[in-house]
Amino acid sequence: METIVIGHRNPDMDSICSSVAYARLKQQLGEPRVRAARCGALNERVAFVLEKFAIEHPDFLPDVTPRVAQVMVRDYVSIRPEDSVGEALELMQQHRLRALPVVDSRGFFHGVLSEHKLLGIFLPTLQAVDRVRYVRASLANISRTFGGEILTGELSHEEEDYALVVAAMGAETFSQRTAGMDPQRTLLFVGDREDVQLSAIRAGLRAMVVTGGTEVSDNVLQAAAAAGIGVIRSALDTATTVFFSRGAVEVRHVLEPCDLIFDKDRTIAHAKRTAVLSNQFIFPVLDEEGRLEGVLSKSDFLRPPARQLVLVDHNELSQAVPGASEIPIVEILDHHRLGNMPTEAPITFINRPVGSTCTLVADLYARHGVTPEKGVAGLLMAGIISDTLNGTSPTATDLDRAMLQNLASLAEISADELSAQIFAVGSPLRSLAPPEIISADSKIYEERGVKFCVSQIEELTFSGFDERRADLLGALRARVAKEGLFFAALLITDIKTQNSYLLVEGDGEFLRGITYPEYADNVWILQGVVSRKKQLLPYLAELLAEVR
Repeated sequence: METIVIGHRNPDMDSICSSVAYARLKQQLGEPRVRAARCGALNERVAFVLEKFAIEHPDFLPDVTPRVAQVMVRDYVSIRPEDSVGEALELMQQHRLRALPVVDSRGFFHGVLSEHKLLGIFLPTLQAVDRVRYVRASLANISRTFGGEILTGELSHEEEDYALVVAAMGAETFSQRTAGMDPQRTLLFVGDREDVQLSAIRAGLRAMVVTGGTEVSDNVLQAAAAAGIGVIRSALDTATTVFFSRGAVEVRHVLEPCDLIFDKDRTIAHAKRTAVLSNQFIFPVLDEEGRLEGVLSKSDFLRPPARQLVLVDHNELSQAVPGASEIPIVEILDHHRLGNMPTEAPITFINRPVGSTCTLVADLYARHGVTPEKGVAGLLMAGIISDTLNGTSPTATDLDRAMLQNLASLAEISADELSAQIFAVGSPLRSLAPPEIISADSKIYEERGVKFCVSQIEELTFSGFDERRADLLGALRARVAKEGLFFAALLITDIKTQNSYLLVEGDGEFLRGITYPEYADNVWILQGVVSRKKQLLPYLAELLAEVR
């Protein structure tokens, strides 16, 4: 089972740094199959921090919806088109399979051989009794099915139609019977009856199989060699030898096409809905060129996903990586309000009113007696600095500040110095397009039957805001229309003055209820407001209650 530690959509510094640091802690505590991931792009500041502390970017995982590739059987048992159905039957019995995929030497899929088709060959119905004695195969393949020993002649590898005839009669009766046969299309099965053997040679039959492992006289062998007739000896009795001979038919003659074929990126839920109505035993998974990548059976859909999630810096499904509701969530670390996150079983849920998820992770390192590496300590510092504005935000707690101080000695850099470096990197207002600005650190909320989003960016100055104001409002309007939101808001915070601008587009009645000083149409000045979580969101929730 793989455990993925992942933050919310449109991840910020705290989300990325806490996921990487917590995955490292779990690995050090003896959980090797743990990795950090992200479901959104890295902003300039996060990329700077990862590079500064020589930490690899977490894997990009935009969707964790279980897909066919995760449950399909890659190490499948298959048969080639030119193999015999006897070999196929042996494989199916050995591996307890009801069907086999038919794949050529280049990996291309040709169809399926099912037990139904095999039953038609080895146990035909009474209505098909006239076909029981006939088989289309090569003499070489027929001999191979029962482990035949060639005593005279060379056996052809060319497929032909043969009548399988058992000499269960006297020589005179047999001679009368062969008069109506096509000798070149007749394969005789006979025991230690030299008179019948010689009669078959005189009739010019194509070949004969001497069963029971009996000796064949020199007279018979010499006559057969002179007539160009193949003689094969079988160690098995006559009935068994004939039975196995029917299995000499090549698989390509009896394979079935598949009506239902999947590709590896199909969601398991979709594949399951279509497979449950099918009577196929197996479902091939093909690449774009038609090569077989794996197979599915209906029982594979019952297997639990091979992944589980640890969510950090959020606890609401609307903010989680797509597909999170379809695989087990086993742990949550967060510092936000409680949302709607149902789970099938009890889980570890750590939610504390601190300024940063990285504070919770740093505290867990201390509780487990594990010292974070220098680079990990630096990441934890960056997450705390970013979410608490270096300890000055109203959300900052004594624990946040204490952890910053402890981590600084491990990372060998002061909080003030790292803070200055982080906030000096890039200005979202100057470096990003409006749609990127409103989605760089954006969270979706659902309350009172409506859905809305609140985004936030931090700047060292409001310089350049006015020239981009109209475009930002346009991007917010477009998002409201595209996603069906009640409203979309953007908080732009000046980390030096501790003031913010609030831009909102959406429901008119809701906008008219905003009581902060208005700076321009749909733009308000929020003095002393820097926290989306602790200051802005509760205010917006109160306004929402008034209009809903």
